[in-house]
Amino acid sequence: QVQLVESGGGLVQAGDSLRLSCAASRRPFSNYFTGWWRQAPGKEREFVAAIRNIDDITYYADSVKGRFTISRDNAIITVYLQMNGLKPDDTADYYCALTDSNQFASAEHYPYWGQGTQVTVSS
Repeated sequence: QVQLVESGGGLVQAGDSLRLSCAASRRPFSNYFTGWWRQAPGKEREFVAAIRNIDDITYYADSVKGRFTISRDNAIITVYLQMNGLKPDDTADYYCALTDSNQFASAEHYPYWGQGTQVTVSS
């Protein structure tokens, strides 16, 4: 089993920044993606960003491109999501997850999920 622990959420104002962290207990696969997902009240879970461990290739949802940056510290098996220029529409519970599938934008392909951290952006 792999444990994922998110942190860094909070209540901020529009235009502010936050950095989320996702710490993994171990590497479950030799080649995998770590993804950030979010779910707003009453909405489906939405892909935000992903990074691959072997080459740091990154992918972003169009809604966050240019504002969010995903990165990782391989030594401590931690992935970060730097969120700048936050908007009220970014309000959601944010989750990190791991997959060895190339279907990194498909939630059903992620076997490991964290418990989430809440981000609230006020206008």
